[in-house]
Amino acid sequence: MKISEVSQICNIPISTLRYYDEIGLFPNLERNKNGQRNFQKDELELLKVIDCLKVSGLSIKEIKEFIDLVKQGDTTISKRKLLFEERLNKVNEEIDKLEKIKEILEYKQWYYSKAQELGTEQGIENINIPEKFIEIKKSLEC
Repeated sequence: MKISEVSQICNIPISTLRYYDEIGLFPNLERNKNGQRNFQKDELELLKVIDCLKVSGLSIKEIKEFIDLVKQGDTTISKRKLLFEERLNKVNEEIDKLEKIKEILEYKQWYYSKAQELGTEQGIENINIPEKFIEIKKSLEC
């Protein structure tokens, strides 16, 4: 397949595909006698892997390192596993941060719903706060 076809099928700019090739993300990419890239099924599958790794938060540099490790064979399995363990830990940390933000937003939504019902913020401190918001409220106090 020509680069323009891959670009259209995968919805990836040609410049990005060229860049990926230049930095070595397609280690087995063949070229025809005119030097044009000839993408095979392997490269299309690799593009799916690259996209998945990008979505997970890996940088292009880290993706390149992963592909280099894959090229080296089974002796790098533990290094590849470690790469994913580290990324999973970072994703879990991000999820924890987002959960805390979500809890604060839910509390603030409850707070302003009560203020809207009362027509003022005056007196909200006299309303029984739902149990799930008590710790959040404390964490927001100086």
